[in-house]
Amino acid sequence: MAKQKGNSSQAVRQEMSGIERLGLRVSSMINHPIAQTQRWVTIHRLDTDGDHEWEEVMSLLSETDDIDMTFNDDESVTLRWEVSAEEDRPVEVMDDEREEEPAPF
Repeated sequence: MAKQKGNSSQAVRQEMSGIERLGLRVSSMINHPIAQTQRWVTIHRLDTDGDHEWEEVMSLLSETDDIDMTFNDDESVTLRWEVSAEEDRPVEVMDDEREEEPAPF
């Protein structure tokens, strides 16, 4: 077997904190295309989500403008939001008669 270069053995792996991990999961759920289309998402608390981490992320979400939070009986939280003025504006499409340039490769 070929040996790997010494650089890989010196790499330091940094673990994510619980708040970072939960924040990333919540952000991913909010930014999912289906959630963006329906404008709501339900976040379920996992066994790995500590009390401190859960309270911290929920506190940050509650401070965010234009998000309505509903705390459900099963300890999940449903977030709802409206279309912002920036999202609601129509997309401009340029209707040029120019030919497309061929790719340079």
